[in-house]
Amino acid sequence: MARYLKGIHVPHRKNTANKPAVRMDAPQTVTIPMAMHIGKPATLAVKVGDLVKVGTKIGEANGAVSANVYASVSGKVNKIEDCLLSNGATAPAVVIESDGAMSVDETLAAPTVTDRQSLVDALKESGIVGLGGAGFPTHVKFDVDPARIDYLIINGAECEPYVTSDTVTMLTRGDDMAYAIETIARCLGIGKVIIGIENNKKEAIAAMRAMAASVSVCDVQVTSLPSVYPQGGEKVLVYHATGRVIPMGKLPIDAGCVVINCTTLATIGAYLRTGMPLVEKCVTVDGGAVAQPQNVIAPIGTSIEALFAFCGGLKEQPTKILYGGPMMGITVPNADAPVLKNTNAVLALTEKEAKLPKTTACIRCGACVNNCPFGLAPAAISRAYDSRNADELVELAVDACMECGCCSYVCPANRPLVQKNKLSKQFLKEKRVKEANKQ
Repeated sequence: MARYLKGIHVPHRKNTANKPAVRMDAPQTVTIPMAMHIGKPATLAVKVGDLVKVGTKIGEANGAVSANVYASVSGKVNKIEDCLLSNGATAPAVVIESDGAMSVDETLAAPTVTDRQSLVDALKESGIVGLGGAGFPTHVKFDVDPARIDYLIINGAECEPYVTSDTVTMLTRGDDMAYAIETIARCLGIGKVIIGIENNKKEAIAAMRAMAASVSVCDVQVTSLPSVYPQGGEKVLVYHATGRVIPMGKLPIDAGCVVINCTTLATIGAYLRTGMPLVEKCVTVDGGAVAQPQNVIAPIGTSIEALFAFCGGLKEQPTKILYGGPMMGITVPNADAPVLKNTNAVLALTEKEAKLPKTTACIRCGACVNNCPFGLAPAAISRAYDSRNADELVELAVDACMECGCCSYVCPANRPLVQKNKLSKQFLKEKRVKEANKQ
């Protein structure tokens, strides 16, 4: 078995790595969607005209896989409108006109957590979701039989170019992280915790080792990993940290692991201490068009336009604005789009940074196969998709693709390979639904 999975070296461009996060003042308004997580959107819990404070619940979790939503500023609910999301869908959103006071909801209190169920209940109430990826509700990850958990793995890899918000968390929020680890380990009986960090983040590694030494209820190890993209991918991280393989279509718990992002961990710790739910995010604001790149602590629902203004405005009109990094980030509809729960970065890219190179014919070089962490064959998948050959797509295991973009990055013909992988997965999903409906 290979010691490390394949990957690629991407430019780091960590321009904000040594800059402490700066908290911005309350914006004039925030727009807070009810869909900022995997699962069903939250159900509206307020109406136009209601007065809210920081931490007031404005959205109620709707089902087992959903998450509460809270006001991030104090003020008045100005309107409720549909918000266009980056995936093309729309969801109801609460628009709050800030009173500038940032008054805290007086009903908030630190939860009493003594065992697994009270921990799960507290996390469900907190509204916390995965803050470094797709926004999976955190309470669901811990709502499992503790006997199945061998490792709690903390993802501090942060392998995307530009993004440094997790690094800032590891450098400044060790106390919150330690408190969360101790509580989770005590309630679930977890004996082993692994913090995985790329080896180019030496200060973060040192800070986490100091934090680990302060934890007494379990064994906390800080693992220095090669600085190779996509080191932060869940399956890649689990393999490199434990040697275990997450089967296709399964979750980390099926390999005895629970994986959470380091900023998620710190947010859990802060909530358990204070009772303040998830209402703000540390966001890396960068890209060639940004005048003063920095990490910003912003209320959830803050517009991207307000973020840019806080960072000195734009030096030029960006050609593309992304949620997240350039490898797996998603294009935002416009600068009115809000900071979401899982927004770890906002990049304003210039034409030079964003311009896609011309696509030419595949030269059958095999670079996409040689650099895929899972050894898939993206060029073959692309041909199978073009011919709509479902059987071949299944045989090529396209559903195993983590959509990291390594294939597109290394392709000398600049072919849209990862895009074809995504389309292939959607094609198979729709085909399976149609076949199931026929039965």
